[in-house]
Amino acid sequence: MTGAAVTFGDRVLWHDVDLTVRTGEFVAVLGPNGAGKTTMLRVLLGQIPLSAGTATVAGHPVTKGSVDIGYVPQQRSMDALAPIRGRDLVTMGVDGHRWGPRWPSPARRHKVDEAISVVGASSYANAPISQLSGGEQQRLRIAQALVTDPTLMLCDEPLLSLDIRHQAAVTQLIDQARRDRDIGVLFVTHEINPVLPYIDRVAYVAGGRVLVGTPDEVMRSDTLSELYGSPVQVFRRDNRIIVLADEERVPHNHGEHKAKTRD
Repeated sequence: MTGAAVTFGDRVLWHDVDLTVRTGEFVAVLGPNGAGKTTMLRVLLGQIPLSAGTATVAGHPVTKGSVDIGYVPQQRSMDALAPIRGRDLVTMGVDGHRWGPRWPSPARRHKVDEAISVVGASSYANAPISQLSGGEQQRLRIAQALVTDPTLMLCDEPLLSLDIRHQAAVTQLIDQARRDRDIGVLFVTHEINPVLPYIDRVAYVAGGRVLVGTPDEVMRSDTLSELYGSPVQVFRRDNRIIVLADEERVPHNHGEHKAKTRD
């Protein structure tokens, strides 16, 4: 994105955004609810147009259904009566954007089998997805994202509703995929600590702006205070980052923030 902005009527969600995700790079997108983190992904998916600036993927203008993008959504519950299998979910990553049934294809089946194997889901790929755990479902969603050999993976809070063990497993899978396949990763999250060992840079969205830099550059008291326009304190403890913000002045309803209460 270069000089990018998104507005809704008179509301400017964010503006003057310059962000390039390089191949093999892991970028975490942080910020409070409503700041526009997911909107950034939707722009790259071709679902929301920019109000200003440009956005490209692999050197091409963004389009819907681009094979250059792999998308990993939030873990969500599935209808217990839904007949879809894990394998079917992954196959949708190949041709789910096309209308109508598909003829059986050995090449497509091979790509699906390979993606399922990469994420370690072969043993339950034929089970109904509604019967799988949240962590197992997310493995299959990662396989779905990888099946077209994308250059960029967009992850929209894929750790929500997962326990700590599955959060670690999902993050490690995404990190391993970007290293093995030289994929850029743009990872929206409420909580920086599960991804902190893996990320190269942070894009922090707040107050209509996006601040981009390494975790050490962005996750600082002076930097976030300037971004929010209100005092914010950042502490590091036991390899974790804790952000304390005045609950009456700074939006803090995201995982890495803890409100400073008043007596």
